Amino acid sequence: MSGDSDPRRTALQGWVETQLGERLDWTVASADASFRRYFRASAQRDGQPVSWIAMDAPPERENNAAFVAIAGLMAKAGLNVPRVLAHETSQGFLLLTDLGTRTYLDVLDDDNADALFGAAVGALLDWQAASRASMLPDYDRATLAAELALFTDWYLPYHLDHAPTAGERADIQTAFEFILDNVCAQPRVFVHRDFMPRNLMISDPLPGVLDFQDARYGPVTYDIASLFRDAFISWPADRIDGWVRHYWDAARQRGIPVGQDHAQFVTDLTLMSAQRHLKVLGIFARIAYRDGKPRYLADTPRFVRYLEPAVARFDALAPLGPLLARQPA
Repeated sequence: MSGDSDPRRTALQGWVETQLGERLDWTVASADASFRRYFRASAQRDGQPVSWIAMDAPPERENNAAFVAIAGLMAKAGLNVPRVLAHETSQGFLLLTDLGTRTYLDVLDDDNADALFGAAVGALLDWQAASRASMLPDYDRATLAAELALFTDWYLPYHLDHAPTAGERADIQTAFEFILDNVCAQPRVFVHRDFMPRNLMISDPLPGVLDFQDARYGPVTYDIASLFRDAFISWPADRIDGWVRHYWDAARQRGIPVGQDHAQFVTDLTLMSAQRHLKVLGIFARIAYRDGKPRYLADTPRFVRYLEPAVARFDALAPLGPLLARQPA
């Protein structure tokens, strides 16, 4: 792509080459659902390949100060995260260490899932064990409620072409309040907020952890809900139950506030998962219809399926069932 058509990329590459003092080879590393872009810069040193990641994050769109601060907080907790080698605040350029090219999502299968998820749980426990109040923004009721509203504001009207009746809106609000009452009463820890296989890297040590800039201080079940009921890969319920039990046992041993009643923990996890799944349906619709990135819509049926057991279990959520059963227009 020419500099004329992508001046930010040209400026980013020039800045990185000035920082490192050499000409580099460039490839696209990844782009995500935000306004961030990632490029891999490569070179040969002493006959060996070396690489770095350059992040383009427009400062009017992305909170780069949070990225730098949370990277430091996670590294202090013992997690394998990219180190920030340099950052240019005014332009939104960051130079990072490279954790590799393979994500968990690239390699997960039935045979390696226990080992890979075991390593992920270990990293999550380290993160949660480092939790301190007032170090991250609160994942408070207002934020959680605003996320739920994405389902009503984007998924229903844009993806399903459905305008809820007054009665449906009342039922939706009742369901949302039921979810919020539970998750806001849960003990609070550091929350990565997108702790899923796509953001975990095959790296040494396992896992490398990415996409942490939106971290908050919030419900203890949130990151486990993200890890095992992911946007892009699904697992049998009995296998998830085993992984959840392993996490709960290990968390209690580490002093993470997951409670002593496993059944209550599972209830809390189910309702936290419902909040996340409803939010993701709304986010995927917004990304498609506002931002022109429709590929995420292919995974909306997965989240509908994730929600079905919770809707069947809790009377307060039952009115969501007919809405979730609707098909896109």
